[in-house]
Parts: sequence; C-alpha cells; structure tokens
Amino acid sequence: MSSLGACPAPLAHDEKIVLAHGGGGRLSAQLFASVFLPAFDNPVLARLEDQAIVTLGGKRLAVTTDSFVVKPLFFPGGDIGRLAVCGTVNDLVVGGARPRFLTASFVLEEGLLVEDLRRVVRSMKEACAEARVTIVAGDTKVVDRGKGDGIYITTTGIGEVSEERASLSCGSAKPGDAVLVSGPIGDHGISILSVREGLELETALVSDVGMLGGLVEALLERTSGVRCMRDPTRGGVASALHEIAKASRVSMLVDESKLPVRDEVRAACELFGLDPLYVANEGKLVAIVAPDQAEAALSALRAHPLGRDASIIGTVTGAEPNDPPLRATTSSGGERIVPLLAGEQLPRIC
Repeated sequence: MSSLGACPAPLAHDEKIVLAHGGGGRLSAQLFASVFLPAFDNPVLARLEDQAIVTLGGKRLAVTTDSFVVKPLFFPGGDIGRLAVCGTVNDLVVGGARPRFLTASFVLEEGLLVEDLRRVVRSMKEACAEARVTIVAGDTKVVDRGKGDGIYITTTGIGEVSEERASLSCGSAKPGDAVLVSGPIGDHGISILSVREGLELETALVSDVGMLGGLVEALLERTSGVRCMRDPTRGGVASALHEIAKASRVSMLVDESKLPVRDEVRAACELFGLDPLYVANEGKLVAIVAPDQAEAALSALRAHPLGRDASIIGTVTGAEPNDPPLRATTSSGGERIVPLLAGEQLPRIC
C-alpha cells in the first residue's frame, strides 16, 4: 500500500516549483503573492474572489478561468471534461453570476486515443447543456509523449451579475455569522483516490462533480442574509474558510461533529492519514450567512436535491492579532488549530 498523507512542506521552494504550489494551500498563496500579484496587481484582481467582477457597457460581468489536470481522466461519477465545465461554472455562480459563455483550451499528449478525446468532448457538451452555457472559442495544442497526463483543459467563463448581488464577497464575513456547507465533504478527492490506489470501499463512492447553479439560486431566493459563498475545491473546506477569514479579517470556529462526511470517506481518510477538511470537492458550496438568516438558509439548501444533507458547521468569530484563522472543536471537547495546508494531499485532482 502506498503512503499518501499530505506531502511534507518542502524545505526550500523559493527557486523551484513543487507540487504543493498547486495544492490551493499556503504555498499556492505565497506563489501568487510573490510572483503574480506584484506583476498584475489591480483592484479587481486584489479582491481574490473566485471570479472577477468587471463593468463593461454598463453591465456587470463575472469572469473566471481555471485549468484542470485530473488523473485519471475518467473517474467514478465524472471525467475531466465534466469537471472543467462544472468547475468554471461553479466559480461564477458562487459569486451570484448567471453563467453565459465559456472558452476551452486543450493541451493533448501525443498518443492520446481519439475516442477518449471524443468521450471528453461529449461530456463537456452535455455539461454545457445542463448549465445552459455555450462554448464560443477555444484552442488546441499537442505536447510530446510523456510530457502530459493525456489531456489538460483550461476553461474561461463569463456571466452576468445583477446589482442586487453586488455585495457578495469573501471580504464580507462578520463575527457572529454562521458557516454552512451544502453536503458531505471529500467525495471527489476520495473517489479519485479509490481508483488510483485500487481501494475497495464498502459502498460505491462517486465524485460529487456537479452544477451548483440551481442550489445557489434556491439559497439566494429564500434568504437575504448570504454574505459570501465558495466552492471548496482544491484544498477543501479548510482552504476556502482560510481565504474568507483572511479577506474578512476574522477567525472561524467549526465543530467537527457537525461536518457531514460519508462513512467511506471518513474511513479512507483515516486509512491514508488525510483530513476531510482538506480533501477536494467539486459539487459543494460553503456559505457565510448572517446569524438571523442561518436557519432559513439551511432550510433553503436542504429543500434542494444537492443540499439535502446541508449543515451549519460553525461560526465566524472576531480576530485578535495572534488568533489562528481557523479552529475546530474535536470529538473530545477540545479545540485544534486547522492551519492552511502546507503540502499537497492529493496532486492532479482537479
């Protein structure tokens, strides 16, 4: 059996890129802050949202871009094509946008079966129809055999944002707010792990890769107290909450007993030394909601098929200078600090 726990943080990473730079945790943030932000700094980028909100011709547009490098290309519940569409669409909708258009760029490895490419493209077509978006532009490149994992896909999404949703921002969380998650966490990461490692689970586990648009609309239509939303993909729920805490200058406390985690996910995490809070999701959202609207938000989520197992998992707290951004109460009644992930738990997963 291979040893998979989170890779230890490399001792020196100022001169060379390591896998952990792509994990959505501490090294990803450091890379962005030290290389990309100084070069491209502007007020829109500096907000560090899942989508950029810009105004063009009097309209508010949401723009996002993402690359997908999952291995294997086909996994229980999905494939890289569906993942690419869902991931980009979800980054738009958690900002309150209504997705309209996508672009798609493919980097193909020499030797890839054309039928596998057709299968991925068909999956993307079906996902676009589900999300009611259209791919309007794209590009294709081919790299030498052995220089890629079959297919890499980069997608860019464009959507429209109404004025009444302009206040949604990861910088809007306030002490006393409730922290909600829309359903069981870790399904995507563990479903891919099960394929890679030949792990036989007691019940069939599939990735949660899916469209969050309907769930978001249901939430926003039934409550006015939503401060912000994130889809906790790479780096999991913990990384998403760290990002919100940093942007809002607050701390958060989650209750581990309230975290919805499937038994097979929990068992796999215990087996491989993983923390479910850091495992990737592709069809869940985290929402920060005003305290007087928390129960209404929970009811709205649970009324939707994708949110029937939603839970209030914690609260936003005030932050003193030395307070950790994220803490968790344990089953024994104590507390632990949940740091920003330093290593890479599961590389090439989204």
